[in-house]
Amino acid sequence: MADSEEFTVWRTARPKELLYNGKVVPLPDNWTLVKSGDAGLTRRLKSCGAPYWVLVHKRRNRIESLGLFMDKDTAAAVKAELDAERETPEYQKQLASSRRSREKKQLRYEQDFYQAVLEFLNFAPCYKELAEAMAHLVSDHAVPVGSGTVARTSTIPIEQRAEAAVIAWMRHQTTAYDNMMIARVKGERRAVRRQLAATSREVLKRYRRGDTILPDCPLYAALQEKQGFFS
Repeated sequence: MADSEEFTVWRTARPKELLYNGKVVPLPDNWTLVKSGDAGLTRRLKSCGAPYWVLVHKRRNRIESLGLFMDKDTAAAVKAELDAERETPEYQKQLASSRRSREKKQLRYEQDFYQAVLEFLNFAPCYKELAEAMAHLVSDHAVPVGSGTVARTSTIPIEQRAEAAVIAWMRHQTTAYDNMMIARVKGERRAVRRQLAATSREVLKRYRRGDTILPDCPLYAALQEKQGFFS
């Protein structure tokens, strides 16, 4: 394989052999794996000019990087240089500034997402406090960085994220979904989710209309359990 390009490789049963384009290739001498997790180091290694291979695996129907294979001495030198830079006052100042900026951005997003959830719920005025309580619960679960929820994606509008987050929260909090035995048939889990989503939407309609809510309402029960809203 040429050194000037980025190559994607997969593990094999042998630690010194990898799979590239369906063919087994030997790991070059003195190469080591620099695991993923430090984005700054990964960028620096990729841009240092030395050849490298990207080790990947498949997780939940998507390809994820596990790290980079490259010359051990080169990787160590680049890491040492980066570590030294990170100890300088200038870097620490920049790091603190970036952290504050991220915190402000996260706070704005939390507020925007909460409002989007509240607007999606659109409960009748008599259930205003309930809607606010539910919006907080959904947002607190969905918005944190690293939560892996639909709220963290940027591929769909925030209104759609809010709707999906509400339906997902209700699926886990107001239905028996987590304890269901779902057949391992293609499309079955998706069909179950659609059915439960339809049920959740019917529940939401009652609150939007301002109907009298009975004690056996699953949403009523979930909020009672979470924070004793009705106590």
